[in-house]
Amino acid sequence: MRNHKFNKLAVVTIIGITSSIGIKCFADNPIIQTKFTADPAPMVYNDTVFLYTSHDEDDATSFKMKNWMLYTTTDMVNWTDHGIIASLNDFKWIKNIDNGAWAPQCVERNGKFYFYCPMHGNGIGVLVGDSPYGPFKDPLEKRLIETDHLWNDIDPTVFIDDDGQAYLYWGNPDVYYVKLNKDMISYSGEVIKVDTKPDNYQEGPWFWKRKDHYYLAYASTCCPEGIGYVMSETPTGPWVHNDDIMDGDKRSSGNHPGVIDYKGNSYAFGFNYAINFSQTKVHRERRSICVEKITYNPDGTIQKLPWWTETGAPQIGTLNPYSKNEAECIAWESGVKTEKSDLTGVYVTDIDNGDYIKVKGVNFGKGAKSFEASVASVSTGGKIEIHIDSLSGSLLGTYSVENTGDWQKWITKSCKLIKTKGVHDVYFVFKGGEGKLFNFDFWKFSTK
Repeated sequence: MRNHKFNKLAVVTIIGITSSIGIKCFADNPIIQTKFTADPAPMVYNDTVFLYTSHDEDDATSFKMKNWMLYTTTDMVNWTDHGIIASLNDFKWIKNIDNGAWAPQCVERNGKFYFYCPMHGNGIGVLVGDSPYGPFKDPLEKRLIETDHLWNDIDPTVFIDDDGQAYLYWGNPDVYYVKLNKDMISYSGEVIKVDTKPDNYQEGPWFWKRKDHYYLAYASTCCPEGIGYVMSETPTGPWVHNDDIMDGDKRSSGNHPGVIDYKGNSYAFGFNYAINFSQTKVHRERRSICVEKITYNPDGTIQKLPWWTETGAPQIGTLNPYSKNEAECIAWESGVKTEKSDLTGVYVTDIDNGDYIKVKGVNFGKGAKSFEASVASVSTGGKIEIHIDSLSGSLLGTYSVENTGDWQKWITKSCKLIKTKGVHDVYFVFKGGEGKLFNFDFWKFSTK
């Protein structure tokens, strides 16, 4: 997947050191570019946002979805890729393992993580793990949700209320719910069809509570789809329709909401087709997740957002360059891909001459003097040019990559830098000859 985007930043150069002045960092929408992702399911756990996603294959024309992926952030701008964390192969009982891994959600309860997965035409299953990163296993070895309309049993959303009662909502074109038991893998009572479904409800419900209000957001009025929402004073309705969170837009046939509060702010996630249309004029089901900050009115209603902007949500805090950072921690990239191995976990690959990775809001403090990275190559290698604030910004230093003997034989070494202070966006610009240059696992700056 190849894509290009250039951000204009105001910078000033003083004695060879470039400093950003008065620049507030924002997310680059779409926030994930190395894979096509959709159906965002954010979860806040241990001061981190865990973003579970469905995954459109690179060659998809219609829906082609086999697995689910995970990304994390602590600043809403730089997202770390953790690769595939579950797939259709984890459910041995489904009829079709080649397609249908639709919109999931993960929730935590009592130290366990419950990953609810719809498999189109096969109902809704649940996987359980001891960590939000997985591995996840199927404890039931059968469907959790199975109605007379399996093709409509999609898009589960789960919420645990203050009294401990958990609710599972789902459905297209109607909305259904059950009350989950404390084990989170069974339910009591009958499947209830919501009789106050809003007129513009399509699919993709997302359930949450804020203060004394319960909310159900959803993909609205296909097609194109916006994001609608309803409110209630109880977790089971009646639901009252309000103005939508976002109107539909002809640039995107679909949408799918995920809403969280994080570090004093509120966010709505969804998706567009911007990267697909940067590559082709043909509509293909190859989607890309976006995020925006949302604002509540005093009465609990939500102020309407414009269509997904390119700037997205503002950054929270800064990135620490002196700790080990994964190469797949990315705000924006051009040309690269990510893969996962048992040896290193996720790493950056498919690196060609001129490709780059950008990380935003990197806080060098009083000064970085050197840079180290883990790389592997069986080509003639190449270079990592380290620029700040723009692709053509000040060059801090150049890291040379040599042939290591194998694409999975990793070496770590360092290079000297022009001393750099303050907060900057950092661009790792890859240079070399023809073909694939090298793989890139992690990086770290040093004051020494």
